Amino acid sequence: MRCLDCGARAYWDEFTACPDGPIAEPAMTTPNRPLFDALIDGVPADAIPVADRGLQYGDGLFETIAVVNGDPCLWGRHLARLRAGCARLAIPPPPDDQLTTEALRLTRGIDRAVLKVIVTRGDGGRGYRPAVTPKPRRILGLGPWPSHPDAWATQGVRVRYCRTRLSHQPLLAGLKHLNRLEQVLARAEWDDPAVPEGLMLDSDGLVVEGTQSNVFAVAGGRLLTPLLDQCGVAGVVRDLVLAQARALGLAVVEAALEPALIEAADALFLTSSLIGIWPVRELAGVSFDPDRVPPTLRAAVLAAAIRP
Repeated sequence: MRCLDCGARAYWDEFTACPDGPIAEPAMTTPNRPLFDALIDGVPADAIPVADRGLQYGDGLFETIAVVNGDPCLWGRHLARLRAGCARLAIPPPPDDQLTTEALRLTRGIDRAVLKVIVTRGDGGRGYRPAVTPKPRRILGLGPWPSHPDAWATQGVRVRYCRTRLSHQPLLAGLKHLNRLEQVLARAEWDDPAVPEGLMLDSDGLVVEGTQSNVFAVAGGRLLTPLLDQCGVAGVVRDLVLAQARALGLAVVEAALEPALIEAADALFLTSSLIGIWPVRELAGVSFDPDRVPPTLRAAVLAAAIRP
């Protein structure tokens, strides 16, 4: 691990381990392994029963986790969010040690990959009513690292607004549940490889998040991010950014953010487990300076994001 004084770029290099330009596919580097490995309830498999409630109703949760040098990054934070989500949905969570053992079975010896952990309520009959004593199903799958130009992490990305709005449901706000149709519809709105992300508004016209990321604004010396009390996903890197910002003495505000406030900010950046931090250089024709993202915050977040 290199020192913080080396700056954010050093940590980004370690996080992505890629040269300038697109990452060569596939990024799972162990020879003679399939492009996608999976364990279902601890057994190698590639199919689930048609009665699974995750398939039937989206009744479950998932985590998307970066794998670096064989380790699932931010694993403790992902487990904590999964446990909290299971508690809110009344799904008995798998034991942490069981998930850890199964995750390491898939990631051991892998340089770079994406680990997805899904927990469903398990099988059920017709109708929405869940079983009193469900038998949850756990699905762990390993896929290739995404191909993103390295320049997006240093020079910033172009972002657009999505037409699809997020509906309000406080009972699900913050959860990474399996119902992702709003994000699917939003991401289907454009097919421009130079625009990797779109910001989603809620039914009140407030900025909530990206289709697959959280959003932050730097304005007047403060770090702003949307309050996720009505909708949206509380990402693990979002929580990491908030914790690191407070540790660095930065003023942090979680609030309702209108597009006009976002567009007037000094800087914008996006976060997720797979991208770390992407500065925004343009949003709907408004330009931003990627260098205005606080470098100490960026370095601290990227340093923490590549740890198990």
